[in-house]
Amino acid sequence: MAKNGNDAEIDEGLYSRQLYVLGHEAMKRMQNAKVLISGMRGLGVEIAKNVILGGVKSVAVHDQGLAEWRDLSSQFYLREADLGKNRAEVSQPRLAELNSYVPVVAYTGTLTNDYLTQFEVVVLTNSPLEEQLQVGEYCHSKGVKLVIADTRGLFGQLFCDFGDDMVVFDINGEQPLSAMISMITKDAAAVVTCLDEARHGFESGDFVTFTEVLGMTELNACTPLTWHNDMMVTLKKTEQILVPSQKSFPSSLAEPELMITDFAKFERPGQLHVGYQAIHAYQKKHSSLPKPWCRVSADADEIVALAKEVNSSLTGSAKVEELDEPLIKKLAFVAAGDLAPINAFIGGLAAQEVMKACTGKFMPIMQWLYFDALECLAEEEGVLLSEEECAPRNSRYDGQIAVFGTKLQDELAKQRYFLVGAGAIGCELMKNFAMMGLASKGGEVIVTDMDTIEKSNLNRQFLFRPCDVTKMKSETAAAAVKLMNPSFNITGHQNRVGPDTERVYDDDFFESLHGVANALDNVDARMYMDRRCVYYRKPLLESGTLGTKGNVQVVIPFLTESYSSSQDPPEKSIPICTLKNFPNAIEHTLQWARDEFEGLFKQPSENRTLKLPGAQPLEVLEAVYKTLVTDCPHSWVECVTWARSHWQCQYSNNIRQLLHNFPPEQVRPASGAPFWSGPKRCPHGLEFSTDNELHMDYVMAGANLYAQTYGMPGSTDRAALAKILQEINIPVFTPRSGVKIHVSDTEMHSAHGSVGEAFLQTDDDSNFHMDFIVAASNLRAENYDIPPADRHKSKLIAGKIIPAIATTTGSVVGLVCLELIKIVQGHTKLESFKNGFMNLALPFFAFSEPIAAPSHKVGWLLLCSVAYGMLNRPSNLSIDEADYFHDLNVGFLNKKLGKHVKALVFELCCNDETDDDVEVPYVRYTIR
Repeated sequence: MAKNGNDAEIDEGLYSRQLYVLGHEAMKRMQNAKVLISGMRGLGVEIAKNVILGGVKSVAVHDQGLAEWRDLSSQFYLREADLGKNRAEVSQPRLAELNSYVPVVAYTGTLTNDYLTQFEVVVLTNSPLEEQLQVGEYCHSKGVKLVIADTRGLFGQLFCDFGDDMVVFDINGEQPLSAMISMITKDAAAVVTCLDEARHGFESGDFVTFTEVLGMTELNACTPLTWHNDMMVTLKKTEQILVPSQKSFPSSLAEPELMITDFAKFERPGQLHVGYQAIHAYQKKHSSLPKPWCRVSADADEIVALAKEVNSSLTGSAKVEELDEPLIKKLAFVAAGDLAPINAFIGGLAAQEVMKACTGKFMPIMQWLYFDALECLAEEEGVLLSEEECAPRNSRYDGQIAVFGTKLQDELAKQRYFLVGAGAIGCELMKNFAMMGLASKGGEVIVTDMDTIEKSNLNRQFLFRPCDVTKMKSETAAAAVKLMNPSFNITGHQNRVGPDTERVYDDDFFESLHGVANALDNVDARMYMDRRCVYYRKPLLESGTLGTKGNVQVVIPFLTESYSSSQDPPEKSIPICTLKNFPNAIEHTLQWARDEFEGLFKQPSENRTLKLPGAQPLEVLEAVYKTLVTDCPHSWVECVTWARSHWQCQYSNNIRQLLHNFPPEQVRPASGAPFWSGPKRCPHGLEFSTDNELHMDYVMAGANLYAQTYGMPGSTDRAALAKILQEINIPVFTPRSGVKIHVSDTEMHSAHGSVGEAFLQTDDDSNFHMDFIVAASNLRAENYDIPPADRHKSKLIAGKIIPAIATTTGSVVGLVCLELIKIVQGHTKLESFKNGFMNLALPFFAFSEPIAAPSHKVGWLLLCSVAYGMLNRPSNLSIDEADYFHDLNVGFLNKKLGKHVKALVFELCCNDETDDDVEVPYVRYTIR
């Protein structure tokens, strides 16, 4: 654990997933930052939630306004009983519960210059333009970093000013690239060649450094060189760079640098930059926002006129050539709206910019970002809502009704959705569902998750608190979100989705659903749910995150391709020969250590022996006898002896045997090149010492795990352990002849297949699991002169942990819920939907239409005859409704197959005109 400027240790148990995104140094810098967040409506509370979970030094929440009905559509820490109370004062205690390491205070006074000076970062939301100008100018002059965020219905705005001396220590957070050198020429212009076993990924212009070069040692630790074509080295990925000086808010408002979030809307940022200023001008003039869908009252016409005035006063790049009046009118129509999904998306982005300002980690936005989701409105051109439909009703959904009217609100209330997963994405989805009024009247959300809450979840799964650790996720999350909206009808299950629970989630269950939302962390479960949604023809909302990266995919029956239609390339595997005998990277030793752990301690000893592949009965009995009698320890001393002997075998004897078979001076017969060259590092055996902490760590962890296997008590007394070890005699190593060692460089069998991920517990530091893996890996790394990895990095690699941060999760879920609105409205055009990808570190955004579902033409006669011919083969039955089967004897089928069978699925075999096989969908015949 590392100290930070707050004189507190970084709680790696809490922040572990975020630390894999930010790193320790950035985390220390963030824990020195005091942040002010002004405006505690829906957007402000989203930003505050994410920043507090992130772990800054302190947060002050500011608001001089009182809670009103429209706030409740997205402000999840306001209740109906809080109406009329100050938003900051009500929100403060609920925000403070998110992270005990971050003090949260409420401030309800004026934002004076003296008050602003005490903060490293100031965030303004729901702020009038005059205040933005004043605060922006002052913060820039005093070196206080500024973030301004705003949402208006379906529109979002973000501005950043990090001053004149913002240093970025890590541009993108990616791991450094590296590759093995195969040859360096001695020419004046030396050529460096990489081994061609894999693409290195370097690009011309990258800066690179060299390590461990033999014979030309002057290259090691040299000044970074520029990469050209086929050099080879370790890329120097993180250079400190000084971000170009950023303009103050007043200067940038007149000469904006606009970022594109959607390249299909290239001209839109400039238009919205003018439109937002028109909204501010209207609000200043009337002390209110334009009425929702203000056609009769002519508010929209006034906004257009103000936009023209604003545009005429601008010069240079800020002035648009031709004002898009229909767009500006739509901005006016929905400006009074307050939507949870838009606030979640912009709030996640804004919070990430706050973290960049605090840490120097990742590239900040330069300097303006605009976003809109107008695709959520009616698909037909010219279809407009009325002021009456969208007028306030003193309802908690007024902010949403202002944009979509009452009809959508009624439809949302009746929805029945299946939410699979109650982790980070699941918690955010539940919060947004509750704010939107999903399943609030006649509908239901069923959430299932078989996991319990762990401490590491608390950093991003914001519905949970420390007192909830060990409780079931689904039930706890459901109870927490009910407090945000008591009308939200949600039921928690503890089931894993899969074939084993198809009697629970059966035909009746799926047929009652309007759709499914995935909040899963593994591909297999995602693909299973995708198949179920295809089978039952239900929309699927799919999303995922990896650190600062996030993606959203919407799957609509008969319109888009399914999730399973495209797959990521398989994970790169480690050749067995590399793993067993020739490791050259810490990833190899960690996988080896994990396999060692699984092989020794995963299953009870008697079960391991009974599952010997190909074993004869006598061999099984001998193995059981050996495990339960001969090798069974009877004392702690015998457990220590076993661990010490295993250490000797793995890190001394086996290495010496390998060098006996392949001496350091051996050459390859075909080429005469040294055998130990290229990726093959020549190892050396280790000598055990009780004075070596790593040696003692291995024996302590191994002995305790061995004792646990046999149900015996262990010990953590290192002094007593050292004394026992001094009395143990280890036989002298004798090389054996004829020992076969696998040395193939071409066999690429994966070493991952035998790993049982369910057993290894990387987040529990009391069970010796990671103690053993870290020690085992670093000892093997020492054997092969590979730089070791600390516990934090070892957990990431060996535990195959997915880095995660609350900002990305919040933003991704905001986009998911925008697609949900389109589904509930009944959108049917492919161009209405948006798949999205983002990387908040760069920052980068990409939105695209989903890929259309493939279509096939098959002759009806062939289709019918194949289906009829398969009726006598129920084992091949699978599903799709078709009128041309109505002549079948349904009564006979019910009698033959049982009344619980509601459908038959026919797997079809078809050929095209050239007699080639054609893959066609199954046919479902529903028995009525």
